[in-house]
Amino acid sequence: MEPDLFTAAAEERQEKEPSSSPLAVRMRPRTLDEVVGQQHLLKPGSPLRRLVGEASGPAGPSSVLLWGPPGTGKTTLAYVVSKATDARFVELSAITAGVKEVRAVIDGARRASGGYGKETVLFLDEIHRFSKAQQDSLLPAVENRWVTLIAATTENPYFSVISPLLSRSLLLTLEPLTDDDIRALIRRALTDERGLKDAVTLPEETENHLLRIAGGDARRALTALEAAAGAALDKGEAEIGLTTLEETVDRAAVKYDRDGDQHYDVASALIKSIRGSDVDAALHYLARMIEAGEDPRFIARRLMISASEDIGLADPTALQTAVAAAQAVAMIGFPEAALTLSHATIALALAPKSNAATTAIGAALEDVRKGHAGPVPAHLRDSHYKGATKLGHGQGYVYPHDLPEGIAAQQYAPDELNDREYYEPTRHGAEARYADAVEWTRKNLGRKRS
Repeated sequence: MEPDLFTAAAEERQEKEPSSSPLAVRMRPRTLDEVVGQQHLLKPGSPLRRLVGEASGPAGPSSVLLWGPPGTGKTTLAYVVSKATDARFVELSAITAGVKEVRAVIDGARRASGGYGKETVLFLDEIHRFSKAQQDSLLPAVENRWVTLIAATTENPYFSVISPLLSRSLLLTLEPLTDDDIRALIRRALTDERGLKDAVTLPEETENHLLRIAGGDARRALTALEAAAGAALDKGEAEIGLTTLEETVDRAAVKYDRDGDQHYDVASALIKSIRGSDVDAALHYLARMIEAGEDPRFIARRLMISASEDIGLADPTALQTAVAAAQAVAMIGFPEAALTLSHATIALALAPKSNAATTAIGAALEDVRKGHAGPVPAHLRDSHYKGATKLGHGQGYVYPHDLPEGIAAQQYAPDELNDREYYEPTRHGAEARYADAVEWTRKNLGRKRS
């Protein structure tokens, strides 16, 4: 780094008085081997290993884009690189920096490279906040490797980073930290000399609630731990009790075991409340799952299933809403994902309901599993390969688009299933028009009736 006078003084104070820095800052890993989680990015020969000089050969380190939810280690990885690399390290934030600052870094990098043979690593936090023009200013430096860029973003870079910069960098996706990852960080912070130095202990019940509060965010976990430890010590207690943690973070412990029965009971109650159109109950169970730290992707998957299982064609937009919610959740993570999940839950709960699509595929699958299949009618078989005509394939097939009404009265199902009617639409919501359509088409297909 190239700190100014005040930054240097602050860093010197932090070294002499570690407690002056937040616990999350003090516990930042010093090497890649101390990093918890993201092991898929830390294998030998990986781009991050090359950035810290662990690889040799003619290939230089690549610029990288770090994409992941808050608290997963983007800034931490950049910090480790800054401490481990021999290169000149410069840090900018897209919140406060602009083209002027970027150009100053690039000019300095060219001078350092030409005059002293010194490489420059530029860490740019929150690159998604840069405009297209600001991102364009980085291109020559990245392309000519005047700087090696480490850019961090919480937003999908395919939407927030310009294509030329994406193509000149390696995209590294950080995964949400698991409970085991966060637990390891918490326990390290409790005992480490840089952390709490065994000043307090953390019972299992309190630790589990802290994991729920963290929601996969390491920074949030360590911040809450530090505040709770301070409160416990102020009370003269050597143990962080659940009540102390709750008072400190102002969040009650939700009795919910993500690995036990309640995980499935609450998820079941959410779906059944949506099915029953009770929007308030559905929101209650959604809130319980969110507050307990449930994986938002799990909730989103359940909503997508509900959209087809219980709503179907009564509201064809329900599945679109659920899928869009799942995509949004994957991009933004908690806490903002709670708004998206609420949006989808309300829409599904208030949508007209139909399980006709569910029962239709169930009935069709039952017939197939019982062996009711039969040969495909000859006129429907593939007639494009050599010899198919001699076998009679495709002969007599009527092309529906050649007819005024666009429907041909010919047999489609195998003989033994030609009288089956699997889809029985309701008259709920938009499915009423499908009910009219299926009645008309069955009549005009000339199907024999059961």
